[in-house]
Amino acid sequence: MHDSPENGPDAGSTTKPGVFARLQAVGGDLKDPRWIYLKGFLFLASGILSAGLLLIEHPTWKDAALLAMTVWCFSRFYYFAFYVIEHYVDGEYKFAGLWSFVRYLLSRRK
Repeated sequence: MHDSPENGPDAGSTTKPGVFARLQAVGGDLKDPRWIYLKGFLFLASGILSAGLLLIEHPTWKDAALLAMTVWCFSRFYYFAFYVIEHYVDGEYKFAGLWSFVRYLLSRRK
């Protein structure tokens, strides 16, 4: 049996909120600019570190070019999903993440 809010270890507890409620409270939207900047620079540092480790293992120009092309293509797709669609294709669409973009695409097929 899997732990869930209904049957987890904190189910029926009246003294404190369950684990899932506490995790949801921690994972709310970031609003403090300092945390937002930190998150952005942590993504940058993680990307640099992972690219560096890949290139240390495979130090060829071909692998470096393929890695650069991969990063550039995914970045352009993300820009397309959140900016191009909203500003040039459908002004009603408001980007809220890649899953919202997938839902948007699937809803337009109906």
